[in-house]
Amino acid sequence: MKKTAILLVALVMSAFAMSAQKFALVDMEYVLGNIPAYEIANEQLDQMSQKWQKEVEAVSQEAQNMYKDYQANMVFLTDEQKKKREADVVAKEKAAVELRNKYFGPEGELYKKRVALMQPIQDDVYNAIKAVAERYQYQCIFDRASSVDIIFASPTIDISNEVLKILGYSN
Repeated sequence: MKKTAILLVALVMSAFAMSAQKFALVDMEYVLGNIPAYEIANEQLDQMSQKWQKEVEAVSQEAQNMYKDYQANMVFLTDEQKKKREADVVAKEKAAVELRNKYFGPEGELYKKRVALMQPIQDDVYNAIKAVAERYQYQCIFDRASSVDIIFASPTIDISNEVLKILGYSN
């Protein structure tokens, strides 16, 4: 009886061991690089970022110019005028910092725009990867582009082109 139970447990364990896990790789840089909407969104974000950066730099430059002017004329100003000019310079510097945070902060305009433009594309890619995983019964899919731990992987487990096919961008 004991031998039968041990044999039965061994058979069950070997059956589980035989069902090998399947893994795949996807190169997200390659996939996203082949989606025109992603490239267009990146271009829009770059243009906005450059425009806003110029605006922030202009305000910062204005604060610097105010400070230089204050230093140059300091000897001619009364104490009251000095305090007013100092307050003006500080206010302008604060405005530059606030503007930078408004555009580039953690919850800034650039972040919000990036989410609005990129989230639908990323959702589509995720759903396509999920569909490939379900179709071929992959338990795990790794991003080849962001993983520095992958030293070598067989090209046969790269599903990037399959994902692009599902998205409608055949290669």
